[in-house]
Amino acid sequence: MVNVLDIERYCNRELQVTQFDDYAPNGLQVDGGKEVTRLVSGVTASQALIDAAIEVKADAILVHHGYFWKGESPTLTGIKGRRIRTLMQHGISLLAYHLPLDAHLEFGNNRLLGDLLGIVDQQPPPPGTGLVWQGVLPAPMSGAEFSTLINERLSREPLHLSGGDGQIQKVAWCSGGAQGYLSRAAELGVDAYISGEVSEQTTHLARELNVHYFAAGHHATERLGVSELASRVAKVFHMAHFPIEIPNSV
Repeated sequence: MVNVLDIERYCNRELQVTQFDDYAPNGLQVDGGKEVTRLVSGVTASQALIDAAIEVKADAILVHHGYFWKGESPTLTGIKGRRIRTLMQHGISLLAYHLPLDAHLEFGNNRLLGDLLGIVDQQPPPPGTGLVWQGVLPAPMSGAEFSTLINERLSREPLHLSGGDGQIQKVAWCSGGAQGYLSRAAELGVDAYISGEVSEQTTHLARELNVHYFAAGHHATERLGVSELASRVAKVFHMAHFPIEIPNSV
């Protein structure tokens, strides 16, 4: 059995959490008070994920989207109160890692998303310049062909905002709700930009910047990192790992 603080120290070190000014605390968010032998991973610490963790008798949950976001009420009431009460009643600890898990050069969401899409010559952003990665497709594709590829690899049909009729070869991407970085991606001279979500103004920007935009799903683009991190934790500490997918079309 493993103390949850040992897991937190390992994750904090691997993800270099002190280098990030994040929107929520990274690390142990809820201490369930038990030693850990069974670990669940998932994208978001929803009630459905907690209930699934209870079903497999997990002692801890590792997620990308946890609790205590900046600007939200600090009170433990309503949905947040019910979630945390359920965790505490069942002695389940919650660990969450946000931006550090997007940015990690080896098993972060962006690295693994690029790998999954077959992007080569991947270039992470220089330190202090954000989270937008760039790379190259092995061969040029049309917008429709690239949309099909994303659908096949992520099991989710993306929303494609056409930025013209040109072929796509140089691409940029940032997982999650990073549609606001479209202009930054255009400055890199790419043919297409991939993220998770989309806003009303994204359509106009894609057209005027002449960049194809693909909204591939916040959830779908951020499933990879947390599962890989949890797998490494389970291997290091010799525990059972249960990756749990809670379907989410957004």
